[in-house]
Parts: sequence; C-alpha cells; structure tokens
Amino acid sequence: MADKTLGRGARAARPLSPHLQIYSPLINMMMSIVHRITGSALYFGSALLAWWLVSAAVGPEYFAYVSSWLNTWPGWIVLFGYTWALIHHALGGVRHFIWDSIHGFDVKTIDLLSWGSLAASVTLTLLVWAYGLHANGMF
Repeated sequence: MADKTLGRGARAARPLSPHLQIYSPLINMMMSIVHRITGSALYFGSALLAWWLVSAAVGPEYFAYVSSWLNTWPGWIVLFGYTWALIHHALGGVRHFIWDSIHGFDVKTIDLLSWGSLAASVTLTLLVWAYGLHANGMF
C-alpha cells in the first residue's frame, strides 16, 4: 500500500532485488549461463554441419569448396568450438536430467556435477580432436 505522506512524484523506498553485485557467481549459475550460450551456438554450428552435408550431396566440386572453407585455421577453431559446445551442452543436459529425477540437490553434489561437466566436456573434446587428428595422420 502506498504511503500517503509522500509528495507528488516521490517514491517509497523499496527493497532492491538481489543482483550480480550482491551475489558472487557460483559454478552452477555459470554453468547454467554457459548451457544457454552453447545451446545458442549449436544453431550456428548445426547450420555449418548442414551446409557441409548438403555440399557432399551436391557434388565433389561444391564439397571441395565448402571443405576448403572449413579446412583453415579459423574453420578449425569454429569446428573445435562447435565440438566443445555440443559435448558441453549434452553433459549439461545429463546434469539437468539428474536434477529432474529429484537427485543431487545438496550443495556438494551440485558443485561436483557442475565442475565435472566442465572438466568432462574439455577432456572429451580434446580426446575427440586428438583421435580425429591421429586417424587422419596429422598427429
């Protein structure tokens, strides 16, 4: 209810909502933000994947053209980022599935799942790329 003693245009003092200046970033909060970012990044990466697959169906000349764009250092960086985003987003989905099954809500398990999904996504991405480079004789 409004205070009638305030003058015209004056506002009553209200409590502020908690903000990032009050809360220190927690790992589960950061992983939630990264999960959303990787989900958005997957749209772009999936469009590149679709472009590459369509080029293979169109013909060898167009496939070579598309592959020449992806087989550059910037292309490799984008593909490496797409690989990490895909793996990280999938592991974040597993983490959320565990929480959806009403498990793992104590702080220790939340931190373990959050740090674990980050470490596992980096490790699995490096393993996928090491295997791919090794299988192609580049490493």
